[in-house]
Amino acid sequence: MNKSVESYDESKIKTLSSLEHIRKRPGMYIGRLGDGSHQDDGIYILLKEVVDNAVDEFIMGAGKRINIEIDDDGFTTVRDFGRGIPLGKLVDCVSVINTGAKYNTEVFQFSVGLNGVGTKAVNALSDFFRVTAYRDGEFASAEFKQGVLVEENKGQTDQKNGTLIEFLPDRAIFENFTFDPPYIEKRLWRYAYLNAGLKLYLNKECFYSTAGLFDLLNNELEGGNLYDPIYYRDQTLEFAFSHIDSYGDSYYSFVNGTYTSEGGTHLSAFREGILRGINEFSGKKFINRDVRDGIVGTLAVKIQEPVFESQTKNKLGNTESAPGRDSFLISI
Repeated sequence: MNKSVESYDESKIKTLSSLEHIRKRPGMYIGRLGDGSHQDDGIYILLKEVVDNAVDEFIMGAGKRINIEIDDDGFTTVRDFGRGIPLGKLVDCVSVINTGAKYNTEVFQFSVGLNGVGTKAVNALSDFFRVTAYRDGEFASAEFKQGVLVEENKGQTDQKNGTLIEFLPDRAIFENFTFDPPYIEKRLWRYAYLNAGLKLYLNKECFYSTAGLFDLLNNELEGGNLYDPIYYRDQTLEFAFSHIDSYGDSYYSFVNGTYTSEGGTHLSAFREGILRGINEFSGKKFINRDVRDGIVGTLAVKIQEPVFESQTKNKLGNTESAPGRDSFLISI
């Protein structure tokens, strides 16, 4: 009998802990690893997961400023001024998979964090990770190494409410990594455009927008628009678009504050909505190409239960935002 077949028995079956699984298969949680030379490399996903949580606090009306610092070695700190992680659940919230308040729509109505994984992945993939929560004059902190708890502290504080995350990506996983400032700045501008009124500071440089996606669109148009941009905003939907003298179309789409680089059902519905609106307004029957060539659009939606195709959240799959759903289609 073939020895390779004989060797497959109960002793070869393994069960990994959540921590072991993240470190063994990091790509499932953060996509590509890389060294920071590509905008989708894992170190930027680590930063994104932490900043997402801080932005969620702003969305819920707690805290209007986020401080971010990254030194030459890649050591990163993110301080928000939101409600602060509940002190008694601090360790669980950053180390136990599927633990968090993002399942509770009363606490987080439009969160991009869905599965209780993001910050835990950052923790597991960092050589150093420390979280400190400040709530009403008290603090709690926990320090980890590669996801393993090393030390805990608690006491009194005069710090404002909020959460401080400090981490250093593990060079055993991210070999020779370097954060590229332009990639980070681009991400922070997107946060600013999506959250008008929020101030994000990167090493004391401020990223701030007052007009939201309207500012983003004007930045992308660079003065080449053929007419004044069309802009709309309500509690759960914001969009802006115009045309330039060009072939093809380009869009920047977002769900609950995260950039969906591969689009999804919300973007498909948006594109169909523009075509339908123009046809209804003009009384004509244009086809897709007639309308889409030269269009530049920005779109942001807020959904209570978003369904993404992967942990990296690049593409939305919710059917309620798919083409054909009249509640989502845009009438111009």
